[in-house]
Amino acid sequence: MRHPPRTSALLTTAALAMVSCALAVAGTASGAAAAPPCTVTYSVVGQWAGGFQGSVTVTNNSPALDGWSLGFGFPAGQVLGQGWGAKWSQSGSAVTAANESWNAALGTGASVTTGFIASWAGANTPPAAFTLNGAVCGTGTGSGPGPDPTVTPTPTPTPTPTGPTPTPTDPASGAPELNVTGNRLTDRNGATRRLLGVNRSGGEFMCVQGHGIFDGPVDDASVRAIADWKANTVRIPLNEECWLGLDTIKPEYRGANYANAVKALVDRVLAHGMTPVVELHWTYGQYTGNSSGCADVHASCQKPMPDAQYGPAFWTSVANTFKNDRRVVFDLFNEPYPDRAASTAAQAWACWRDGGTCPGIGYEVAGMQDLVDAVRATGARNLVLVPGIAYSNDLSQWLTHSPTDPTGNLAAAWHVYNFNTCSNEACWDSTLAPVAARVPLVAGEIGENTCTHAFVDRVMKWFDDRSLSYLGWTWNTWDCSSGPALITSYDGTPTAFGTGLRDHLRALN
Repeated sequence: MRHPPRTSALLTTAALAMVSCALAVAGTASGAAAAPPCTVTYSVVGQWAGGFQGSVTVTNNSPALDGWSLGFGFPAGQVLGQGWGAKWSQSGSAVTAANESWNAALGTGASVTTGFIASWAGANTPPAAFTLNGAVCGTGTGSGPGPDPTVTPTPTPTPTPTGPTPTPTDPASGAPELNVTGNRLTDRNGATRRLLGVNRSGGEFMCVQGHGIFDGPVDDASVRAIADWKANTVRIPLNEECWLGLDTIKPEYRGANYANAVKALVDRVLAHGMTPVVELHWTYGQYTGNSSGCADVHASCQKPMPDAQYGPAFWTSVANTFKNDRRVVFDLFNEPYPDRAASTAAQAWACWRDGGTCPGIGYEVAGMQDLVDAVRATGARNLVLVPGIAYSNDLSQWLTHSPTDPTGNLAAAWHVYNFNTCSNEACWDSTLAPVAARVPLVAGEIGENTCTHAFVDRVMKWFDDRSLSYLGWTWNTWDCSSGPALITSYDGTPTAFGTGLRDHLRALN
């Protein structure tokens, strides 16, 4: 969903803490210390078994540069995976990060932040020295408290079996671990589950606009107010650049600060017995074609497809953050619209699944298969939602082009508003019903711009009749005439539109 304008205004599992390294500044010859030509701050933002996410900030203390190359060595056999904010490469232990075209200029006193994901085994010793265009840099202190990242894993003793291992079961209430069974979502007991709830917008736009991380409170009281509507699911839109910590975002709203805030909200949602759905909403890549939301290359609006430069890295990081809690659901991308850029539906669906060089889109695209692969490569088995095209309103060829998943844990995601093309029962019967007969179907966003609820009442009835899932847009206090806002206050006071969803969810429970 597009949002009312607001221009006026982690990466570890639960058992891992934020990790950063403080590197000592090398001394100079006796006498007054000369300022180094550059200063580098290296931080391990998050670490998990066999992998970690690093962040490197370099400050130029010399005359302005038009092009830069950062060099350092991994001292413990670490292997570079994906990187962003620079062109990353590795030869042996030597790692190089060279500028992108958009951040080549590095003025005197200016800084640039880049990041990467890498693997490690045995120890994750930080680099000891850095160079910028061949000049040796001084080193600063990594951000955030945490232990030294040199970690030697200690094997957990295997208990001696004392009898048959019981099959894990889900509680009767609370967020379940969700699996796909045919065309149903089921818990570990085999019971059918439905995702019924709301979207909590803000995390996709506040950080990139420089106003904060969330739009309004996300404290315990505000999450409890959602649960009081008898919702069992909260969808949380995210921003790619804010999560990955790109330096175009204010430091207080990016990287570890952003990821920790998201993780805290996920924990509160779970504490109130609801399923959190983390979703990639705004992404990198310049698109100025048909239906463009902005001319900006950065993640400041909805793009037609996720980008290959950062999209897989985002999902690698997010999946590593939440893979040990299968109650968390992954929604791959908000509202793809490659059909607005391509000449034919065949081109659009091929772009949607396979990515690459897509007609009408000027950046390299990550397709849905690329994102599924990034998630599953981490070992995450969480439920994954895969949206269609036409702003997720078209699922007509979803079954034909759906990505493959080695875990078989994919569901189709669909969005509908009263102003969409597929907004009536005849279309739902012809295009949605065949999908819902084969795989679970989740309406990740339902809403209307009328400040009433007659349309969503029809949507909910159609989905109720088929035991399907739906989430209202959105739990924010906007003017419902400018965007479908469910509430007027974060205590849960509904708008006229929100009253329909609230009363219906309560009636179901």
